[in-house]
Amino acid sequence: MKEKASLRNYGICVGIEVLIAFLVIWAKGFFAHSLAVNIQILSDAFFVAGIFMTMFAGMMYVSGEGAFIGIGFVIRNVILAFIPMGRAKHEVYADYRARKLSNAKKGDNHYALVTGLIFLFIGIVFTVIWYAAFYRV
Repeated sequence: MKEKASLRNYGICVGIEVLIAFLVIWAKGFFAHSLAVNIQILSDAFFVAGIFMTMFAGMMYVSGEGAFIGIGFVIRNVILAFIPMGRAKHEVYADYRARKLSNAKKGDNHYALVTGLIFLFIGIVFTVIWYAAFYRV
């Protein structure tokens, strides 16, 4: 069952990256150019999709470590300042952080990182192909 969920998560990440790559290819008009420009477009498409998913994986990791708890605490207190009797629900930051970290679930969310790095590598391969075949100094 766990393998099925893992395969589903990888499929979702790859699907999102393929969608991003397709949107980049579509926006640049893939079929209206020469082979050299099409290789550049493929390089851009895979690179953009890989960078977005790798950065998303980094944000998930940082969020899981509790880096955004302070921002949530400030926003919560600002909202409570405008609610009548909201100050009665005030808690100290140390208690708020301990509560949030105890409720936080740490999972193995490596799906986005792995697929992002694969797409990034494919983008780099297309860039090397373009430089080797079409770049003239």
